[in-house]
Amino acid sequence: MKKIVSPLILSLVLLLILVSCGKSADEKSGKINNPSASEVLGNFAAPPVEYSLSFYWGWDGNVTEEVMARDMDTFRANNVHIVSLEAGYEMGASYLSDGWFMKVDTAVQLAKERDMRLYLVDEGKYPSGFAGGMIADKVPELGMKTVVPCDTLIILKGNESINITLPEEVLSATAFNKEDNLIEVLEIKEGSLNWEAPEGEWTIVMVKHLLRSSPTRSVNNPTRGKDPSHALIDYLDADATGKFIEFTHEEYKKYVGEEFGKTILGFRGDEPDYSIRGFPWTPSLFDAFKSRKGYDLQPFVAALFAEQLTDELRRVKADYWDVWSALFADHFFKVQADWCAANNLDYLVHLNHEDDMIKLVRSEGDLFRTLRSVQMPGVDAIWHQIWPGEVNPLFPKYASSVAHLNGQPRSFTESFAAYMPRPDLDQAKWILDQQLVRGINMVEVMFVPASSRGRSGMMGWLADERFPEVAKYIHRACYLLSQGTPAAKLALLYPVSSIWLGDHAVDSCAGTIMQQLLDTQNDFDLIDEEAIASQLILQDGGFINKSGQTYTTIIVPPLTALSSGAIDRLRAFQSEGGRVISIGNDSILSVNENFRNAERIPFRWDIEEPSGMLTPEVLDALGGSDFQLDRPSPTVKYIHRRWKDADIYFVFNEGEERQELNVTLAGTGDLQAWDAMTGQVADLPAEVAEKGYITTGLTLEPRETRFLVIAKK
Repeated sequence: MKKIVSPLILSLVLLLILVSCGKSADEKSGKINNPSASEVLGNFAAPPVEYSLSFYWGWDGNVTEEVMARDMDTFRANNVHIVSLEAGYEMGASYLSDGWFMKVDTAVQLAKERDMRLYLVDEGKYPSGFAGGMIADKVPELGMKTVVPCDTLIILKGNESINITLPEEVLSATAFNKEDNLIEVLEIKEGSLNWEAPEGEWTIVMVKHLLRSSPTRSVNNPTRGKDPSHALIDYLDADATGKFIEFTHEEYKKYVGEEFGKTILGFRGDEPDYSIRGFPWTPSLFDAFKSRKGYDLQPFVAALFAEQLTDELRRVKADYWDVWSALFADHFFKVQADWCAANNLDYLVHLNHEDDMIKLVRSEGDLFRTLRSVQMPGVDAIWHQIWPGEVNPLFPKYASSVAHLNGQPRSFTESFAAYMPRPDLDQAKWILDQQLVRGINMVEVMFVPASSRGRSGMMGWLADERFPEVAKYIHRACYLLSQGTPAAKLALLYPVSSIWLGDHAVDSCAGTIMQQLLDTQNDFDLIDEEAIASQLILQDGGFINKSGQTYTTIIVPPLTALSSGAIDRLRAFQSEGGRVISIGNDSILSVNENFRNAERIPFRWDIEEPSGMLTPEVLDALGGSDFQLDRPSPTVKYIHRRWKDADIYFVFNEGEERQELNVTLAGTGDLQAWDAMTGQVADLPAEVAEKGYITTGLTLEPRETRFLVIAKK
């Protein structure tokens, strides 16, 4: 006789299956969740493994199943439950061979048995996009391309002429007058250059396109050097990215695809950029440019290599950067993010030069645009960029802000790979806390080699007996800081397009304002003009991002240009009750279709500060912060998130002096201290300060952190 299972029992069985697979439904979706304090508390002592600290696990030597199991057991014993798996040298099977994938399959099964998780590094070293050399070997025509000056220069004096047929790869030509620095764009017609020089001494510079790759470090390169022999793909060509995915992601899917979204959490990319001489190029670029900008770029390209650009050429170059960075975002990053989403995975990637935005704009175009579709944007702190008492930068804010803007619950840091000197455990925790309080909530630790050569794999501070406790602290901290919604109401516009125009001073101005905001306990997100123009939802006097977070104040630092769409939206924002604070702006270029024809307009708002500084008057105009100290204390930083029925504050004393303060916090209810080191929760005394705020005493030892939770009664 056939047994019939009731719908209720079937539902319970399905629920148990879902829970047993590791991630909750919200966690699998990769979207913002909204748990209650009691739900978070239920996982606080032992959070889900997906929030664990991750080791970047490099396979140097012939990593056997025995070695893999030994390493994983060592990691778990030290409270590390995630690894980012990277190919190394002398593994006994070359990267992307059948033998490699069989080793990966073994590692996945071992991780599954131990309830561990993996991220798959998407390349055999870095940067992402050469498929272990297969791009150069099998589809070289899909390799990275650039525009560079030709080696040959043509010198003409007044009234001398030239009439030559040019090689097919020559794209553009420009004449430079040595006597008065005049620049004249020359016409190439039907492959020929025909020009008579006016008075003066002229140098004709021609530019050509060619295959040229940023240098790569490839495990399949027999020299082990960093060179362009294993060429990167053409990042601006979606077909090239598709081929990269075919050689890598799709092959992993054949071997271990059944564990996608379960044991395997995602693909991890690393530093895709144009570290090349010349400008990025792809065969479709000129057509894309004309479609987007309404004029022909090709005649101007050679002129863009002039040492001093005219105002018109600066504008043309900004249009160039606008177009190629959009192609980079759409045809490389978004293609991978979409593939990962379709396969129940996250795409994790960080760019190059996050700690130097001028360099980043040169090599990647626009951080906000490239990372917009990425499920988990990141930064790296590998070269001593962050160090207690010496270097305390802002750049982790970029990744966390992009995540907040685009509704992604997490952002990550790759830390410590090339730190010299190596930090001890206390210094390492400070470096990680510095990034956590700036919004990072996934930690990936470098300099952890596989133990394939008989080593334990635990070096330096990782061998400290306190390390398991610190690893659990990071696990709990990342869990708490990944729940709910970011709560900053203040946003600072980062002026990317002004840098395209060659105004590098805007970066330092914005950085100064950012630091002042942090030092005065005014938390903020960075936003870009595309988000303002078309992505933020204007409602009830606020801009709402995809995380559900509402900005009620926008600070516009000194800038050169802004899209007309962003200007119109800022005016609408202000008219509905939002505050726009303009610092150091009198007039700007209003960019409609293109920079070349942009017009200068007055830039006037209700709140203005002509000095370009974050003055006391501007700070007063910001209104009351959600975290207010009774006296100035620049070393105290915080970040605030909201849960369904609670507010959580992560507080960090970055300094070397004890701080005894009174703090007023936005939120109402019972105040608790959640100790991420021990997993314990304790009640704290607090008084109602004013409507919607409470006050309590706050004592912070040097380098101490604190989680404060206000739970509604």
